[in-house]
Amino acid sequence: MAQRGSYAKGVAKREEILSTALEVIARNGYRRTSVRELADAVGLSQAGVLHYFSSKEELFTEVLRKRDELDNERAGATSTVFGALRDTIRHNADVAGLVHLYTQLSADATDAQHPANTYFTSRYAVLRERLTAEIATAQSAGTIRDDVDAGQLATFVIAAMDGLQTQWLLDPSIDMAATIASVIDLAKPRS
Repeated sequence: MAQRGSYAKGVAKREEILSTALEVIARNGYRRTSVRELADAVGLSQAGVLHYFSSKEELFTEVLRKRDELDNERAGATSTVFGALRDTIRHNADVAGLVHLYTQLSADATDAQHPANTYFTSRYAVLRERLTAEIATAQSAGTIRDDVDAGQLATFVIAAMDGLQTQWLLDPSIDMAATIASVIDLAKPRS
């Protein structure tokens, strides 16, 4: 049954805010995007936008959740977590503002009281778990070295990806996708 009334309109408006924020932040960057600008883009006041989100930090955290949702949909056809990561990294090169938002909020979220702390803690745990499982499967198949702990390798790959994003923000000539592919190749057995 379809949702009706003000609840459905509220859900739709929240989704509109998030979709608009994704576009504006990708285009203008995190630092150059204000709640006022987002409010204007969706026909609300700043207070109207914050009616749907408790704070600017929560709004930006939800933007990252929405980005992850879209990345997961885009990567749906990719058969492996590694393949999905490479596809996401390639896409990130087109949305520098979102990469900056991610990088900034991930640093801020190291404070346990920050609204993004739970998002990042959960995101890293899920990604580490998925990568660890894929690495273990690849180790059993002989396509990844089995003398490396799967969990440690997963943690290393995630750290490399985040570090590459920071370096790329400072030097856009860095090819993030090619570099992460090289990192993954290091884990392959030597012939």
